[in-house]
Amino acid sequence: MATIQDIANRANVSKSTVSRVLNKSSVVENGKREAVIRAMEALDYRPSVIAQSLAGGKSMTIGIVTQNIGSPFTDTIAQGVISGLAGTGYSPIFVDGQWQQSAESEVIRTLLGRNVDGLVLIGGHIPTEDINKLRTQLPTIAIARELDGWDSQCIHVDNEDAGFRATKHLLDFGHRDIAMICGIKEHPDASNRFKGYSRALAAAGIIPSSELVYQGDFSAQSGVLAVNSWLASGTHFSAIFAANDMVAFGARLALHRHGIRVPDDVSIIGFDDQAESAFMTPPLTTMRQPAAEMGAAGAAAITQLIAGESPELPELAIELQIRESVARLR
Repeated sequence: MATIQDIANRANVSKSTVSRVLNKSSVVENGKREAVIRAMEALDYRPSVIAQSLAGGKSMTIGIVTQNIGSPFTDTIAQGVISGLAGTGYSPIFVDGQWQQSAESEVIRTLLGRNVDGLVLIGGHIPTEDINKLRTQLPTIAIARELDGWDSQCIHVDNEDAGFRATKHLLDFGHRDIAMICGIKEHPDASNRFKGYSRALAAAGIIPSSELVYQGDFSAQSGVLAVNSWLASGTHFSAIFAANDMVAFGARLALHRHGIRVPDDVSIIGFDDQAESAFMTPPLTTMRQPAAEMGAAGAAAITQLIAGESPELPELAIELQIRESVARLR
């Protein structure tokens, strides 16, 4: 393998000049810079990222704390982060918080021990006061979680408003007995979507019924269990608002097993717009979260923070994707 001395000899410059070109630590006269670059190309020299990071006092890594690896929503955000970091020189290190505060705290301590240059937190349950302390230690960006006082370091969407609009879409089609399958009880996104659901019913003059609310956990299985529970108890409903698309898939399966047609007998609206939603039978009406865009914005923001710049965060919104799983009440 070619060395810095080999490059210096071929370019007829000193080793220190080659180092300055590699590390971009100071201005190098154009002729010498071009000679070094030509020598590197001729010798097929590939600089060591580790050596460069040590010389610059950085690890060139960014810790990404996700929640429940395998979840379509968080995984899509993670893919957005990977895409956003491409070409920046930074590499992501992923750890899984498993939707548990204790596990999340442990993996963050692991990342701090790896001397990452910054942190990207996707969702999570760590108390705000702990995260406030964390961001005094190193640059930190939060995605898919709303935090007070984090205006320039927090990328999130309005889940309550989206829950309101999803429910109103069903109301606009004449539905009144609208059931909801909620997500994880302690999860802020789940609670905000339920608040939106309740507010939309109240605005339509409908008193929310506890019988039409099932406490799920964002899994397809909870969609199956919810529908089975309502049918077993004789609870009447003409539409279902599912906390996410996975829950909607489970609900659709349970309805099919009981011979209940969608949307002829029961309408369904989901949340997230994961890739499979457009291929459900019938294609699922859902609230599209800009997950990939959130991840890419987080990647851009963390690199800006590390560079000492103030991030410019985009305004991202949840959009209604109208397909064929919702029909007017007959």
